[in-house]
Amino acid sequence: MTTLLPGPLVDDTWLATHLDDPRLVVLDATALLPSPRHDGDHRSASGRAGWAERHVPGSRHADLTGELSDPGAPYHFAVPAPDALAAALARLGVGEGAEVVAYDTGGGIWAARLWWMLRAISVPAAVLDGGLAGWEAAGRPVATGDDAPEPAVAVPVAPVPRPELWTDIEEVAAISRGERPGVLVCALPSGGYAGSVPTRYSRRGHIPGSVSLPGRGLPPAELEAKVRELGDASPVVLYCGGGISAAGAALALTLLGREDVSVYDGSLEEWSKDPSRPLELGG
Repeated sequence: MTTLLPGPLVDDTWLATHLDDPRLVVLDATALLPSPRHDGDHRSASGRAGWAERHVPGSRHADLTGELSDPGAPYHFAVPAPDALAAALARLGVGEGAEVVAYDTGGGIWAARLWWMLRAISVPAAVLDGGLAGWEAAGRPVATGDDAPEPAVAVPVAPVPRPELWTDIEEVAAISRGERPGVLVCALPSGGYAGSVPTRYSRRGHIPGSVSLPGRGLPPAELEAKVRELGDASPVVLYCGGGISAAGAALALTLLGREDVSVYDGSLEEWSKDPSRPLELGG
């Protein structure tokens, strides 16, 4: 079947035109992750309350802090196993034949994270350009309230995993040591990369050998210049603090035509827990 989605990104006009298509499920992926007040200050919460206040009509909230993460993992926001993810999506009404548009109120990184997770099990998905703010700025309607009926549980998708979209800690370590090909890219803001600001984790800094490419906020021209600086090094392995900003950078690289991108899911939360794993300051 031909996909509805025109690509990894859709605009408000496209979404408004297709909002009533029964194949389309719109998910608000917003989560709350306040800036750390001191090293080790990790606080996160569901964005469901904000979704209830204002959301794209017909959308549902996808909780990346809850049922769309792996509670048994040693770090936050861990991607669930493919079958567990498919089961959680089914409870949101995303089943066989469904396609997803994700959005958020946090600059796009949460929507990009959900998009990447769906892409990794071959569920058609896209991100709403500009998120809820862009939707509202275009004069589109918003809905309020949390009293809509729960969606009927869908037949879960049969996930088709794409393991090449994820990289684990040992692969990252090998790239860092120069023992495997690839380039490590830190998607944290520049202060997080340099270790000049507080971190949610036990230690500051970046993985040795990695370069800086913030996962949001870069003007397109600067982003393209930084991507050119990566050259032909492949694969591009993205990390951040918890795999969220990294997904924002993954979306940007995908839109620029890179197809050799993966995300280190544990990112610095996992890496920094082990004192034997080196971190560098400055940059």
